[in-house]
Amino acid sequence: MSAPKKKKTIQKTAEKTGLGMDLLDGVRKGNVRAIARMISLAEAAKPESRPALAEIFRNAGNAHVVGMTGVPGSGKSTLVRGLAKAIRASGRRVGIVAIDPSSPFSGGAILGDRVRMTELTGDDGVFIRSMATRGALGGLARSSLEAVDVLDAAGFDLILIETVGVGQDEVDVVQAAHTVVVISAPGLGDEIQAIKAGILEIADIHVVSKCDRSDANATITDLKGMLTLGVRAMNMGDGDWQMPVLATSAEAGEGIDGLLAAIDDHGKHLADSGAIEERRRQILEMRVLKTAEDIIRKDFRGGRDKLSGLMKGLEDRKMGPHEAALKLLDKIKKD
Repeated sequence: MSAPKKKKTIQKTAEKTGLGMDLLDGVRKGNVRAIARMISLAEAAKPESRPALAEIFRNAGNAHVVGMTGVPGSGKSTLVRGLAKAIRASGRRVGIVAIDPSSPFSGGAILGDRVRMTELTGDDGVFIRSMATRGALGGLARSSLEAVDVLDAAGFDLILIETVGVGQDEVDVVQAAHTVVVISAPGLGDEIQAIKAGILEIADIHVVSKCDRSDANATITDLKGMLTLGVRAMNMGDGDWQMPVLATSAEAGEGIDGLLAAIDDHGKHLADSGAIEERRRQILEMRVLKTAEDIIRKDFRGGRDKLSGLMKGLEDRKMGPHEAALKLLDKIKKD
């Protein structure tokens, strides 16, 4: 789309949503306030912001998106901070979406990942946004990929998604990023624990952090041994890529440049092999399915009132939960 046509489309979207031309245009120009406000609109999920976010989506698709995942205590935030510094040293801009767990009671979150990255906040080439999961599973927040769209449209070259860090089920990131980095740390469990972890197989790059510790070599050896035995990336069938196992120490500044080089190499491999198109397709498929699930979930918010008419049959054991669920769905469809 030519620049005049793009500007005209943005202006129409701004008029339709009432958000103002300055906000949409500000995102494209990399204005920090405009970026922050647009991400807030994505988190709020108000219907009136949908046309603006659709316009942002149309302007995205250029950044290299990197998922950073691993168990708690593996040093994800510290490594992300070090990686962001290396990206900036290479002359590129970096956006960071850090996901923090929410309280199941209040819905609030500490958003502590941002605290660990305060030294980056004075750099105009770095944008950090912490987001609460708000009950979403899989390690990501529901609006995290819309935040990625905003940063992408704003011209950031690399976007790092740091998952919540809750254990072995953070597999959504494999369908949200072009490159997935799985971070392990010495002393967090033996090789059997590593084998059963669901996140092991989703990696494009394995990183063993805190490599200055004495037991780091054992963890590196275990990971390399498992990869030799045939543990492969299950996500895209990208068999030509040889997954590296890298040793890093963000505190000591060791191995960070090597990690960035591996990320760049993987991005080049995806482009040269054509696998990037398959990754993008799977990301889009996941987004549509997740969005559809959210829409259905909203429809169920009033389901408790409709369920009250079915409770007598359940309590008397005259119908089972499956039959009651089908009747509930039928009621919701009719409404």
